[in-house]
Amino acid sequence: MATIFPPEHKQLFASRKIDLTGLEVAAGQTFCWSGEYEVNMNNRKTLSVALNVFEKFEPKLPEAYRETPYVLLGNIAPSLQRMVCKQIRKPKFVVADTMDLWIGMARADLVELLKEVDMLILNDSEAKQLVEEDNIIRAGKKIAAMGPRYVAVKKGEHGCLLFGRDGEFFSTGAFPLETISDPTGAGDCFAGGFIGHLARTDDISFANLKEAIIQGTLVASFCCEDFSLRRIQKLTVEEIAARRKAFGSYIV
Repeated sequence: MATIFPPEHKQLFASRKIDLTGLEVAAGQTFCWSGEYEVNMNNRKTLSVALNVFEKFEPKLPEAYRETPYVLLGNIAPSLQRMVCKQIRKPKFVVADTMDLWIGMARADLVELLKEVDMLILNDSEAKQLVEEDNIIRAGKKIAAMGPRYVAVKKGEHGCLLFGRDGEFFSTGAFPLETISDPTGAGDCFAGGFIGHLARTDDISFANLKEAIIQGTLVASFCCEDFSLRRIQKLTVEEIAARRKAFGSYIV
């Protein structure tokens, strides 16, 4: 397994305490997705997708992972996300990320998944697509009524909306950036920053969920500053804290 990673990647994994236990390497082509951003980079269209090795993939969690209290179901097919859910024992908070591709290809599985998770993350156009609703506020409330306790709707440079099944609501702007090099992966960074904050603080109160939304937004802002993973590779905790302090001064 180690031979598939260049030395610099192995060093990065070690320095960031990334656990690769359970990583499965399969023969064949990797999953491939292509998309196109509009001029404002907020809206994205899926142009093509090839499942390749994902087509027959079935996630199998190592025993140590099954007690994980805070779970992020990455943006993969809803059927695979549900397989992971079935292997986790008594989690405190489960977040699922999704996108337009799965809404179009696997809607029925996604609807079932919503009954099994605490939060769904998607962008504004995907939220409207999922419930066939033009108004984002009504869309967020409708999705929350489908099962998850909370729904986080990403709005690109306009921040994020958080909806609660019991009527809770929170809105935050994005960190202002003068230059955006590449927004690819910003959604993953948002989800990672969000669940990472919850895991670090071990607090799922609505007040802390709001702070987690802000933390996710800030991590995503760093991702947009350079192509691919380049900015995230050198990101430090101190930089995130400094940006949080600056962001706090913008909030009225």
